[in-house]
This record gives sequence, structure tokens and C-alpha cells, in this order.
Amino acid sequence: MGRGRILLAALLALAFSACASRPHGTLVATHQVAPGASVVDLLVVTTRQPDDSQPGVMFSGERGHGVHFADIAVSIPPDASRVVGEVQWPDGPTPNPAIQFATVRAEVLSREAALADFNARIRKTPKRQVLLFVHGFNTRFEEAVYRFAQIVHDSRADVMPVLFTWPSRGRLLQYGYDHESASYSRDALERVLQALQRDRDVGEISILAHSMGNWVTLEALRQMAIRNGQIGSKIKNIMLAAPDVDFDVFRRQIAEIGIRPSVFTLFASRDDDALAASRRFWGNTRLGAVDPRAQPYHEILDRDQVRVVDLTGIASSDPLEHSKFAASPEVVRSIGARLAQGQPLRDGQAGVGDQLGLATAGAVSAVGGVAGAAVAAPFAIVDPATRENLSEHLGSAAQKIDPQH
Repeated sequence: MGRGRILLAALLALAFSACASRPHGTLVATHQVAPGASVVDLLVVTTRQPDDSQPGVMFSGERGHGVHFADIAVSIPPDASRVVGEVQWPDGPTPNPAIQFATVRAEVLSREAALADFNARIRKTPKRQVLLFVHGFNTRFEEAVYRFAQIVHDSRADVMPVLFTWPSRGRLLQYGYDHESASYSRDALERVLQALQRDRDVGEISILAHSMGNWVTLEALRQMAIRNGQIGSKIKNIMLAAPDVDFDVFRRQIAEIGIRPSVFTLFASRDDDALAASRRFWGNTRLGAVDPRAQPYHEILDRDQVRVVDLTGIASSDPLEHSKFAASPEVVRSIGARLAQGQPLRDGQAGVGDQLGLATAGAVSAVGGVAGAAVAAPFAIVDPATRENLSEHLGSAAQKIDPQH
């Protein structure tokens, strides 16, 4: 057996020893709500490919044709049984709703049914306010659903929640695929924003984008501004949480979008390990990791009237410090307060070793996957989420080295 296969065998043994796994197949409707639990109703718009091959999956990480819709209700355990800012992930298709998130209802809708459901609900929403969430890299469909439900619940925002979810494969070393999928989805997101702007029943639109989701969001807004001469007048808040966007590209995007006071709020953190890895991958500063007090960032953000919330040093449950907007109780509640006042947020269970895996993604492709996986392997010993990300990648590497494997 060659050295490459020996190393691969050792890494596979390590990776598949994982004792914890990411949620999968958890969108099976239970039609049950535990006493004291809360229910968050989400309207889902997605460019993912439908997947009915397994119960509780609904949509895969592959790119679909056109736009699809779904109505999903998520049960959240009583506050006494959970920690604000965290998702109590289901451990199977039949979770205990008293202590875990659970799917109460999950139904794919036609465009007509989705529109009728949306209009009926928005008329009953204070200020007829929509909160549109766009998730980031390495996020499976069900993870996006549960994370947004947690944000809506913990922020205590009285809004109509709409999830826009694009085709992320939910795998650590599919960063390039995810980025291209975000670009693939920008036209669809622009059409959603145009439709919300035209809808007479909509009073206000707030957008919350996280990580790579900021790329598709800013691109859609840029297209909207070029097409219409400005972004929609109903868009009152654009919250950019840990944006994985090149700072220089952002300068060009916001120039096309135009300057509107109090519309943009940037949540940035200099201790965001995921964005530090992304900077090594791309070779330039990421918007979500800038020091807003340093030049040239201070001058540019001030000139373009971008409000900045510096989250550096804020504690959260995310080991990569990449999802403080949602995982920090103080931050997620402050977002809800801003929405309530009408003033102008952990992707996919990322593990401690993930930033190293992302930083070496280019090298991984070049050497067939084994060397890059070896970089993250030591971290997988102590971090279950990294072990699972690693195991998925190593399975692919095994096929390349030994097609008969």
C-alpha cells in the first residue's frame, strides 16, 4: 500500500469515529408542540433542487431550475429548557419538542399558494414588516431553516419571516461551489426583492445576510439599483453580518446601490476566524473583518453612511466567532430591538479546524485531497463537527485515489 493510501486510511479511521453528526432528515412534520414551546412560521424561497428521495430533506445542495417555495413551522423549546442564541438541534426525525427544535409543519407550495399565504400573513403583521434572511457558506437546507427560526424567536422581532436559501452543499471543501451558487442565485433574489417592493400589502423590508449570503444580497441589490435607478423605497434595513465579501468589491457595489443614510448596518469582528481563513483564500481583506476605526475603512464607511457594530471581543457559543449576530444573546436581541423601533446575525455547525481546511482548499485540489485533509485532522480529534466535515471530504478523496474503493 502506498504512503498516500496509508495516510488516507488513517485519516478515514479518525474521521468516521465521529460521535456527533449534523442534523439530517429532520424536516419530518410532527404536528406536535410541547407545552410552553413557541412556534415560528417561515415562508421559504429557494433556488435549491427539490429532493424527495429521503424523508425530511425537502431540498438538496444542488442548483435547481427556477424558484421553489415552502411553508415550514418550527417548534422551539420553552426558554427554561434552552440557551438563547443556540439551536437545540434535533437528534433524529422524531425529536423531543420539550428540549429540541422540531418541525411542526413542512409543505412545498406552488408560487400561487405561496403568494396567497404570504399576503394573508403580512396583513396581520405589525407595520407589515418583512424580515428576509440570507444564510452563508456550508449550510444545509434544514440548518438554514432552524437557524433562522432561532434568530426570529430570540430577537423577539414581530415580523413576517422569509428565508431565501441558495444551493450550498453544506460541505467544508465546497467553498468554490458555494460561492458560484450564490452568484447563480442573485437574479432570483433580485426578483424576490422586486416582488416585495411591488406588493401593496408590504410596508417595510428588512434584510439580514450572513457570511457568503452577503455576496448574493449585495449583488441582487446592485442589480436592483441599476435596473430601477435605486433600491426599493420599502427597504429600510440592510444588516450585513460577518460579510464574506472583498472590501474593495463592496466599495464598488455600494457605489452602484447609492448612499441612503441608516439603511446599511455592518456587523464586523476582527476575531472572526472564518473570515481570517477566507482572507488567506482570496488574498484580500473581508468586509466583515475590518477595523472600523482604522483607515481607509473608517473614512469609506463614514462617507457611505454605513453604520458599524463592532463585535470584536463579544462572547458567543460559536467557536469560530463567525455567527455572533445569532449566537450572542445580547446581539440577537439588539437586532430585534432595532427592527421593533423601525431603525435603520454559526453556519452549518462549523468546527474549530474548519478555518484551516478552508485556507488550504486550493492546495487540497492540487494534491488530490489527502494533504489538505491532514492539516485539519489534529483538530478533528477534539471537535466532532470538524470530524464530520473531514469525513465527507475524505470519502471523496478515497474515490479519487482508489476508484474501486
